[in-house]
Amino acid sequence: MIGGGRAQTQQHVATLSLTDFRCIHNLDLVLGTGITVVIGNNGQGKTSLLEAIGWPARATSLRSVNDAAVVRAGCDQAVIRSEIVDADRRQSFEAEVRAVGRNRMQVNRQPVQRIRDLHGLLRITVFAPDDLQLIKGSPSGRRVYLDEILGGLAPRYAAALHDYDRILKQRNALLKQISRDRSAASTLPMFDEQLVSAGSEIIRGRLRLLDRLSDPMINFYRAMGEGGEILATYRAEWDDDAMLGSGDAENIEDRLRTAIERRRQHEIDRQVGLVGPHRDDIVLRLNQMDARTQASQGEQRSFALALRLAGHAVMTDILGSAPVLLLDDVFSELDTRRAAALVCQLPVGQTIISTATRLPEDVEVEQLLEMESGAVVVR
Repeated sequence: MIGGGRAQTQQHVATLSLTDFRCIHNLDLVLGTGITVVIGNNGQGKTSLLEAIGWPARATSLRSVNDAAVVRAGCDQAVIRSEIVDADRRQSFEAEVRAVGRNRMQVNRQPVQRIRDLHGLLRITVFAPDDLQLIKGSPSGRRVYLDEILGGLAPRYAAALHDYDRILKQRNALLKQISRDRSAASTLPMFDEQLVSAGSEIIRGRLRLLDRLSDPMINFYRAMGEGGEILATYRAEWDDDAMLGSGDAENIEDRLRTAIERRRQHEIDRQVGLVGPHRDDIVLRLNQMDARTQASQGEQRSFALALRLAGHAVMTDILGSAPVLLLDDVFSELDTRRAAALVCQLPVGQTIISTATRLPEDVEVEQLLEMESGAVVVR
């Protein structure tokens, strides 16, 4: 359940060791618990460093690329080793990311077989220049935004997301089979119930999370110096009401089941699932207008930052431990006013900032790293 709140601790990555990770040949770092700034020209490996720091959280690239892409050219594998501290607990992580074949991971020298078994080892909030797509882009990016927070909050959400994706693929394959063999339709109700079970868990979590995000999102947007009223609502076009709120969470299973039954023949005709959380969206509005088309680019950037900061705040409040904050070249995309406002909103905890430009004066830097051609010098 989305709720609660605990006394805060500071989770952080204490050490990082890399071998043949993108342009980085060998690297050993001790990281501070406050703000670390990684400075250097474009193409020197700053984003790759942030990518490696965040790897234990998701066991995959933050850039949504194939894992093999992070292996240094001409090498068989990249190795990531880090030590992660949460309160008084220290845990070691190691990953061998292979150019060909299956990756290998260990936590505290014990093999990890499934990504979801890493839950809670490291939590991160990522800011990147392409966060503007949270506002302007397709619904899939907004769904991922919610699902990443949910997956970080509780293992059951990560399990439901994994199960739903598997069931949806199997059900879509069955829908294609039914078009060739109508007798195969007899097994469709079984997959329908599995889809309803996993899908309802996801939608309930999303609705409750979006409700929890609302106040901090609005507060952060105003703190960025923006005027106007922003609103985020959940849209499920398969439902009669289309727009859903947290009050709809209790009966969502029946509504999802009814929608599947109503559109079953249409799904058979189209040979693809048309009902469920994989089709949903978050509608973002500024002054009751669609923020995708009616907000200025500056307002859209502030809206995206407000969403990220709100997610960070909610995770910190619920889990009692602040995620590690990764800001990848964000300040270069902000004007002076918005950059200064973002500095004022940076939460307490480990923050890694990459930049090719000068930072706002009020950034209190604990550690400065200069990066060139995949090598790091501590200043």
